[in-house]
Amino acid sequence: MSVNRVIVNTQKAPAAIGPYNQAVLVDKTLYVSGQIGFDPASMEIVSGGVQAQTRQALTNMGQILSAAGIGHDNVVKTTVLLQSINDFTAVNDVYKEFFTANYPARAAYQVAALPRGALVEIEAVAVVGDIVDQTEAKL
Repeated sequence: MSVNRVIVNTQKAPAAIGPYNQAVLVDKTLYVSGQIGFDPASMEIVSGGVQAQTRQALTNMGQILSAAGIGHDNVVKTTVLLQSINDFTAVNDVYKEFFTANYPARAAYQVAALPRGALVEIEAVAVVGDIVDQTEAKL
């Protein structure tokens, strides 16, 4: 059995800074590489602290999702990497601007360091297609 793999890249989001792609689509699952608060034009981290970096990272993610024909509502899982776990609430405040309902599953960790001195990095897994929300599963 074969599966389709499509590399997803857009100039509207920062170029990869290593040997990886912005995203890879395998059948209907999109794997979005970790996004940090890079301004795509300058490839510099935006100023303004963790909230500004979170907003830029999620905006960049949105551009990648859009290149695959979907949006933040299609995200089913994220991983948030924080330079400081003390920024958890500040990041959540911005995160809720992009994920407004049917929140994705998520993990959040404090890490020793992030690329280019970033304060936050966010990766995602999304599904491509129309999503039909059902009631919460009761086990």
